[in-house]
Amino acid sequence: MAKIHIVLQGKGGVGKSFISAMIAQYKISKGQSPLCIDTDPVNSTFHGFKALNVRLLEIMEGDEIRSRKFDTLVELIAPSTNDVVIDNGASSFVPLTHYLISNQVPSLLQGMGHKMVVHTIITGSQALLDTVNGFAQLASQFPEQALFVVWLNPFWGPIEHEGKSFEQMKAYTANKARVSAIVKIPTLKEDTYGRDLSDMLQDRLTFDEALAMESLSIMTRQRLKIVKTQIFGQLDNAMVL
Repeated sequence: MAKIHIVLQGKGGVGKSFISAMIAQYKISKGQSPLCIDTDPVNSTFHGFKALNVRLLEIMEGDEIRSRKFDTLVELIAPSTNDVVIDNGASSFVPLTHYLISNQVPSLLQGMGHKMVVHTIITGSQALLDTVNGFAQLASQFPEQALFVVWLNPFWGPIEHEGKSFEQMKAYTANKARVSAIVKIPTLKEDTYGRDLSDMLQDRLTFDEALAMESLSIMTRQRLKIVKTQIFGQLDNAMVL
């Protein structure tokens, strides 16, 4: 049985490609060979990670997204014996979400022996309520065959509203049964950890690639190793992965 990990969030710039890359790298660190697919018709950031061998799925016809193009996605997933990691952009969020639900894809995949795992992101500051509402909508729309992993990304600010953490918010308490795991991306100091990780991602490098680069300083590699250990350690505890 393959697990189909799909990263969905309607808000742009919240770290979807970063999380897709983290999932893929984690799978590889466990000796797996995940099938990686990028369905973002605008940025295709995930596709830029050459070491992950990401396949870019063309879903545009002229200037429009054609939902029928997602049929190719299902054809790629169906025969896979390896886990799949799918990164989806904000511009294709609505078409893909509608396609998956209206075509009963989670149920279809379950019948094939696969399991769909929806990864969604909550971020702080001005995007907090948008991302929280996005999670609540996904949880209410997707059928029970789909599992959820919530990633908390504090890059833009603390993830709290009116003194409540995400785990205390109504959106979570009402959908808690749907959430298989919560992954907390560590808060990174901008001038050290944050800069090192940002540079690595901008160059579309994996942790392993960066850690092997002697051109990077010893402390840069040390900090990247610490971030990798912190994130992967949480994924070790997420049974759904």
